[in-house]
Amino acid sequence: MGLSRLLSDQLQRLDELVLLLSDEQAQLTKGSIDGDALSALALKKQALLVELERIETLRRSVQTKLGYAEGALGAKQAANDADCLLTWENLLEKSERVSRMNELTGQMLSLRMKHNQEMLDYIRQIAEKTLYKPNGRNNAQPGRFNASA
Repeated sequence: MGLSRLLSDQLQRLDELVLLLSDEQAQLTKGSIDGDALSALALKKQALLVELERIETLRRSVQTKLGYAEGALGAKQAANDADCLLTWENLLEKSERVSRMNELTGQMLSLRMKHNQEMLDYIRQIAEKTLYKPNGRNNAQPGRFNASA
């Protein structure tokens, strides 16, 4: 497979990843989160990341086989010589965008988890202050008159 084709495939997968990250962020901004939808998105993201890694490994192998140095400089030179420098540059830009989106999604998840924990703590606090015993009877209040006979 040629370098140009590999870069195009990576770019296409990154476009798909941008869409998944956008969907994930939209899910996280809803008042009520659909856990199943988030799980499905996470599985799709993981599959795309595995595929991206496979293509990147193949691209590096092609780069080396063609005699170019490893790393970004060798990749840029290989892309330039294969007349696909624009695709390479688009790939780098899209990778940066995906990285920023993924970081934002992580922050959104952390914020949601923090909020959920605060709500759970609040509910526990309320539950501990209940006026009723487990048997359904209320606790006698100190200093109050108990009129039950």
